[in-house]
Amino acid sequence: MAQAAAGKTNWFAIWVSVAVVVVIALVIGLVVWMNNAATDPGTAPSGSGIDQETGAVVVGAGEQTLDTYIDFMCPICNSFEQTYGDEILDLVGDGTITLNIHPIAILDRYSQGTEFSTRAANAMYCVAEADPDAAVPFMQAMFAKQPEENSTGLTDAEIIEIAASVGVTGIDSCVTDGTYTQFVSAMTQKTPVQPGSSGIGTPTLAVNGEVIANSTIPAEGQFATLFQ
Repeated sequence: MAQAAAGKTNWFAIWVSVAVVVVIALVIGLVVWMNNAATDPGTAPSGSGIDQETGAVVVGAGEQTLDTYIDFMCPICNSFEQTYGDEILDLVGDGTITLNIHPIAILDRYSQGTEFSTRAANAMYCVAEADPDAAVPFMQAMFAKQPEENSTGLTDAEIIEIAASVGVTGIDSCVTDGTYTQFVSAMTQKTPVQPGSSGIGTPTLAVNGEVIANSTIPAEGQFATLFQ
């Protein structure tokens, strides 16, 4: 069984490698944008489920930590969630890890001017502030309805409807006003760079505070080995 697991093809890592060129091209433009962006974090979301300093939506209370940096327009982030989401939640559930989800925005350019990535990340904070327990279900539901790159993305009304589907209402103005837009921008600038990369990308993972290259993520079914 051990030999079979070791030989299992890591299709997620392969997909990440294929996407490297695209990510590097994106990063060049992003760095220019970041160098000109305001550093004032603006209004920070409150609540026990949000780390205002790091911008993480905090899930669980395990001794070890997993930080994930995601963009809701990023197809590889969606693939990562579909591949490893259940394994990660198992690690949260058994008390192994604290999961810190960082909703960032680096793909606004792929939503035809609607800034979907920023709006979606803002909405994640709106939801986590209103009901911390709904943050992960909201993330899952958003990825389930992820729009294609170079589309206009989901509308605010559609995002609000997704929030309602996981039990969160009363956040309409938070979503439509973009209450945490500036905070999203500031936290995006704090995204660490993966080893071997020339700029930030998504998804980015940090295990117990150490950023790892996506190419080193274990094959499906073996994610827990990162914490052994």
